[in-house]
Amino acid sequence: MTTATVTTLASHASMEVFDYRCRVAAGDRPFVERHRNFSLSFVRRGSFGYRARGEAFEVVAGSVIVGWPDDEYVCTHDHAGGDECLSFHLSPALVDTLGGDPAIWRRGVVPPRPDLMILAGLAQAAANGRSALGLDEVGMLIAARFVELISRRPRSARTAPPRDRRRAVQAALWMGEHSDEPIDLDRAARETGLSPFHFLRIFTSVLGRLLADGAASVTDVALDVGFGDLSNFVRTFHRAAGVSPGRFRRAAGGDRKILQARLEAWSPE
Repeated sequence: MTTATVTTLASHASMEVFDYRCRVAAGDRPFVERHRNFSLSFVRRGSFGYRARGEAFEVVAGSVIVGWPDDEYVCTHDHAGGDECLSFHLSPALVDTLGGDPAIWRRGVVPPRPDLMILAGLAQAAANGRSALGLDEVGMLIAARFVELISRRPRSARTAPPRDRRRAVQAALWMGEHSDEPIDLDRAARETGLSPFHFLRIFTSVLGRLLADGAASVTDVALDVGFGDLSNFVRTFHRAAGVSPGRFRRAAGGDRKILQARLEAWSPE
């Protein structure tokens, strides 16, 4: 039975991203469906019932449906129809890399949370072509944040070891040298011999922390990590982080206007 329009937005070894637009009308007879992968699906629009593993949930815009491979589920549309989701499907290897209690992937539904909704807004901006970030990059951040929140694991504040620092600098320099070529997360990770998730974590941890601490100027940070040309560093950092080094620093210092702009960019079409 064809009840939804599914558009593939991104396809990588560790993650696929889909746009789902359900056409089921209110009162239509429900039927059994099955999750293909580990997944996090943000409900952009609509409200409906969701039943899985003997539990029932009421889903509204902003909720996250959590999928476990081969789990069966049923969606019911008693009062409304026509919902939309932005769905991130994760490989088992990525889920294993993220860690945390495996049981969190059987949560069924997570109600709307502002911290996840901010990242969902950033993802939608990327899907609409209004962000320099790739959907796979945002997906990595979303998956890591989900595991952190549901597992109640505190964020680590440890300093990146020298090996990670070298890898981040090498990655930044390589990205600068290839700035005229299309570079996605998978390719950048391969160049450093890391998984995409570990690459993103190391890159943002090392270069992001240098900018966030506020002790050195952007120029000094650029020179410190090996860039002889400030403009090249700015272009490379913007490609990797989605914002300029200066805007990243202001956000780290508490400038909520940058996050608000990301939220306002989320206008599903």
